[in-house]
Amino acid sequence: MNGARARGRLAANAALLLVALAFALPLLWLVLSALDTEADLRVKVPSSVTGENFSAVLTDEITFTPMLNSLLLCGGATAVTVVCAALAAYPLSRHRSRWSRPYLLTILFTTCLPITAVMVPVYALFVRVELIDTLSGTALFMAASQLPFAIWLMKNFMDAVPRALEEAAWTDGASGFQTLARVVLPLMGPGLVVVTIYTFIQLWGNFFVPFMLILTPDRLPASVSVFTFFGNYGSVVYGQLAAFSILYSVPVLLLYVLIARRLGGGFALGGAVKG
Repeated sequence: MNGARARGRLAANAALLLVALAFALPLLWLVLSALDTEADLRVKVPSSVTGENFSAVLTDEITFTPMLNSLLLCGGATAVTVVCAALAAYPLSRHRSRWSRPYLLTILFTTCLPITAVMVPVYALFVRVELIDTLSGTALFMAASQLPFAIWLMKNFMDAVPRALEEAAWTDGASGFQTLARVVLPLMGPGLVVVTIYTFIQLWGNFFVPFMLILTPDRLPASVSVFTFFGNYGSVVYGQLAAFSILYSVPVLLLYVLIARRLGGGFALGGAVKG
């Protein structure tokens, strides 16, 4: 019996090790290739460590302007998504009706729709309303594409906030919007962090939408300008591509480091309804 348990544990550890290697090898290639001017698809230690790849990509045209466009595009879309998700999730969490469940199921269904299925009519609509090739119009559509799942997440976190706290705020004369802004949202801080990080990461890596809706090269975000490193006839500048990929990952990592500490704080509701 003990032998069978030991073999099962060994097999589980081996499977976990293989999964870890599957994730670690691409990251290892990324770091090593960024420091190698002769990088290719092989994972190898560079013959001489150099920062030439980073020097080559740290220009306005290749990195700084696309990064700024990405920050404006994804930051604005994330803000719109989080605000709209909070306003939509609050009545769904606090008011019960026979339409609540069908509405939530409809929201969940829309998260399964591929974005490519609606891009042709969206493109035609953007041309007609003159929002094509604009960061603001693209940000609004990207926010709308992330809104269903953000509402679903936000509603689940909002359900954990006791209604007794809202009733106390109403007794003190607070309106519904004041209760949401000053009572509910501060108490579900970790939930807001989760929704914000998830939305920003999904938007940051979105290639297809800005590729279709933004036409001017100077307005393209970094997720699209990565094409700079792919030449004709299949030639790729792997070293510069790896360096650019590392720089491209920095904003997401910084966002996580700056606000993810809130995730460990819990909702801190114990004792909040006492007295």
